[in-house]
Amino acid sequence: MGTRVFVELWQDDPQQAQVLMQRVMDEMERINQLMSPYIDTAELARINREAADHPVSVSTELFKLIQKSNYYSQVSGGAFDITFASLGHRFDYRNRVRPDEAQQKAAAALIDYRQLKLNAAEQTIAFAKPGMRIDLGGIAKGYAVDNAVAILQQAGVNNAVVTAGGDSRLIGDHRGRPWMLGIKHPRGEEHVITVPLSNAAISTSGDYERYFDADGVRFHHIIDPAQGDSARELLSVSILANQSIDADALSTTVFVLGPEKGMKLVNSLAGISAILIDRTGKVSYSNDLIDPTMH
Repeated sequence: MGTRVFVELWQDDPQQAQVLMQRVMDEMERINQLMSPYIDTAELARINREAADHPVSVSTELFKLIQKSNYYSQVSGGAFDITFASLGHRFDYRNRVRPDEAQQKAAAALIDYRQLKLNAAEQTIAFAKPGMRIDLGGIAKGYAVDNAVAILQQAGVNNAVVTAGGDSRLIGDHRGRPWMLGIKHPRGEEHVITVPLSNAAISTSGDYERYFDADGVRFHHIIDPAQGDSARELLSVSILANQSIDADALSTTVFVLGPEKGMKLVNSLAGISAILIDRTGKVSYSNDLIDPTMH
């Protein structure tokens, strides 16, 4: 999944703890092998290769995750869109490669989740246009974290944290106190905001994860489908939710929507909170959170 995975848990039996941590790592790797666009044998890579030519039959698991992704596309008016990869794959952030203007325009025209033809009865997916691609980078890590948490809970673990990249989910608490998670400032200062959490998920999306700067402009991996370019109104979005899958999808969604529309969406959803840092460095909180600077 192109990221570090971290597990911490309370368990009386050290050997059992090792077994459980290995199970979490195995599950993460299983999902990576299924959903990576970079592994040729992955189902997702096969979809990207073949779905423009013919409907590709996929596992129930992947089909459901694509349906869930489309649900977030609908809720957000298309701000969340797994077909962003039609353009996204043309960027190589490590080597500072970006498409030229004509390539960018042509690829951006292929971003539209409504052009994914899903057949629930047959469990197939097809692309309406050649050149389309999908990438579950905005939701698969959250899904994987939830699966890992389920494994631990089924094994009777009452206190744990599982993290994959910017996605963390906490079971229980930390020695009778909340887990303290820091949200770092996107421009390199120390943790600006510490959030006390128990039995919750948090996901942070930022423009500093995969990016390069060119001619004074930052090109990063969170693409605004409507603009066909990196979203630039926010520097960082942290979403609190009960489950990582929702926190993950919504952190990307809100990042694309920008501060006003993004916060409006968060405030309309039950059980979802947000902490946003805009491009001026201003921090804002959803209605249900207390701004610690206001006391």
